[in-house]
Order: sequence, then C-alpha cells, then structure tokens
Amino acid sequence: MENKISRTKFIASLTGAASLLIVNNKIMASPKQEQNQQRPDPLDPKIVQEFVRLGHHDLEGVKAKLIETPALLNATTDWGAGDFETALGGASHMGRKDIATFLIGKGARTDIFTAAMLGYTDLVVSMCTRHSELLNSKGPHGITLLMHAQKGGDDAKKVIEFLNSKGIVK
Repeated sequence: MENKISRTKFIASLTGAASLLIVNNKIMASPKQEQNQQRPDPLDPKIVQEFVRLGHHDLEGVKAKLIETPALLNATTDWGAGDFETALGGASHMGRKDIATFLIGKGARTDIFTAAMLGYTDLVVSMCTRHSELLNSKGPHGITLLMHAQKGGDDAKKVIEFLNSKGIVK
C-alpha cells in the first residue's frame, strides 16, 4: 500500500507547520500569533505630562521619575492640536543641556531641534541639506529650529551661522 498524500493535504500541512518555528529547541510563535498578544497598558497621561514638564527645568525630578517609571523616557504628550512634546523636547527649547544630555545618555530619541540646541552642527547641516524644508520646521509649541539653536548659546553658534546663511534670521 502506497502512502500518497494529495497535493491539497500536503500544502495544508505545510501551512500549518509554517505557523510555528523551532529555533534553538524553542518553539516560537509566528508573526501572526505574536500580533494577537496583548500590549501593555498605556502610561497615565497625567504622569507623562508631569514628566514632560519636569524635562523643562528639573534634572533631579527627571531622574527620580525615570527611576520610578523607565517607560517615560520617550513618552510624548499632546498639549492640544498636535503639539506633541517629550521631556527631551522641553529640555531642548529651554536650553537645558544637562537634562538633554542625561536623557540622551539613557537612550532618548533625539531630533533636529535637540541637535540644534546642543550645537551638533554636522547633524543639522546634513539633515537640512538633504531636506531643506527642515530649515523652517517647528518643534513643540511652534518653536523654530533657530530658536532652539539660540537656546544652546555658544555651543550652537555654528548652527546659528548655518541657519542665518540659509536666510533663517527669526
């Protein structure tokens, strides 16, 4: 007696087997199965807002909150009408290099506004050269790239000179 399997049954069995992967003797769920797993609950918006506010002026407060709730590092609050801000964003437009460098050291996602304030001229020039629209982009609260650079003081003089050379003067 021959052990024949129909083409349909063969394909069906492959499909079923493909839903599980065995890696290093561990069964791993397929991407489809992983999508069905529950995500953690969102952070309380009031806690996020408090952390973002602290990012504007209080390094010790930022450190304490981050110890309590590490997930706050990249948390973003919407102050309304799409005015999104992180603690790093707040530190950046307030010129708080101490808070900004602390958060970056913890792995916070940085952007062109933080780069401008910290005087990372190469990054700002590179991004603006590739995407000239960034010269006129606005960060949290509508604060311009130039204003962020101005908050950086002496460290950001070359960024300011670059922006001025591109006609950005306000």
